[in-house]
Amino acid sequence: MNIMRQFHLGIIFDCLGLPFEAGMKKCASLGADGVQLYAVEGEMAPENLTSAQISEKRHIIHELGLEVSALCGDLGGHGFAIREENDRKIEKSKHIVELALELGCHIVTTHIGVVPADPACDTYKVMQEACNRLAEFAYKNNARFAIETGPEPADRLKAFLDSLSSKGVAVNFDPANLVMVTDDDPVQAVYTLRDYIVHTHAKDGVMLKKTDPRVIYDFFAEGGIGDLRMSDYFLETPLGQGKVDFDRYLKALRDIDYKGYLTIEREVGSDPAADIQLAVKFLKEKIILVSH
Repeated sequence: MNIMRQFHLGIIFDCLGLPFEAGMKKCASLGADGVQLYAVEGEMAPENLTSAQISEKRHIIHELGLEVSALCGDLGGHGFAIREENDRKIEKSKHIVELALELGCHIVTTHIGVVPADPACDTYKVMQEACNRLAEFAYKNNARFAIETGPEPADRLKAFLDSLSSKGVAVNFDPANLVMVTDDDPVQAVYTLRDYIVHTHAKDGVMLKKTDPRVIYDFFAEGGIGDLRMSDYFLETPLGQGKVDFDRYLKALRDIDYKGYLTIEREVGSDPAADIQLAVKFLKEKIILVSH
């Protein structure tokens, strides 16, 4: 896969809905270099794994020529916006970092909540305090907590990251979230966040109806309580069928010398494996074009 050398090709393992070994074999057969694994609950949660089980899973991954691009450590709810929840969430997040390191990975992706526009408000300060604690732990262990883009514009996220005391909190760049929810230009956002991007999701979509991103993310945070229908607001699509301009987006990643993962995420659709296979083909073709 020499054409992928600047970018590594990843797949979010859980999108396939397969048992561990069968899913890893499928990822390898689809042409992945690595996988992102959900590690909050279920089989891959740190508290559910013994050292022997971690070793066995690491062996399966490596025998197939794969690596772990990132763990997903998104704890749900309002992220780190509620002070009373943060001690528990930070402790859980630290265990996910430790698991990542045991799997040979240094990135844990997460949502932290919606960064407020007013840096003087209490919620902003609560999120700063929590992220400083996460950043210091991660940086000390040569790891990064990577905040997924989408809940706020890129310039606001950059200002928040600039305000932290450590570089241990970084960015998991999802261009589709910016298109579908925030109405922010993902190409310009790459340049804005260039110093922080350590992982990306390859995802596409369209905005159907503009609203305050807090409405969308609060809806998810509260478990879908309310009468909103997400299908009224945005639509996730296979790569190339949405509004992410992948030619310009991939060029921007090359311009900032990003050399990490493009990790395919397909959260909906009747046949995610087929969509992922198409996404692999799409990305390979785009990367060849951008390379020339």
